[in-house]
Amino acid sequence: MKEATSCGGVVIHKGKILLLFKNAHEKKYSGWVLPKGTVEAGETFEETAVREVKEESGAEATIRCPIGDTHYEFRGREEIISKSVHWFLMSADTFFSKPQREESFEDSGYYKYNEAYYLLKFDDEREILEKAYNEYRSIRRKGLWE
Repeated sequence: MKEATSCGGVVIHKGKILLLFKNAHEKKYSGWVLPKGTVEAGETFEETAVREVKEESGAEATIRCPIGDTHYEFRGREEIISKSVHWFLMSADTFFSKPQREESFEDSGYYKYNEAYYLLKFDDEREILEKAYNEYRSIRRKGLWE
């Protein structure tokens, strides 16, 4: 089994969450996901999360705090891959997004929490979204978000 590590972000602007629509024909799935990607040599988890959000969505985002990790396994081309994903709550200053076509992202946008929750394809991303949104609301109540 091969180990892999990725990092991603729950990006929020004016209470709405950034999602990407991936149409991965070769992997036989399509659906709405949160931006995330593989850690490159020499990168911190935080650097990876910021870079991947920018690459996949075009959004300029700032990390506010870590949210937690998810773990899952999937079949790669030659073996089973055990993946850990480190997630961060992030903020953006605009609703701008432009999906990265080279990675099979066909659409992107910011959605209200309930819409985002039901659009997300994977249960583990729904759990991370819930944690992140609760943290966002807590920070906002203290007047520390904007």
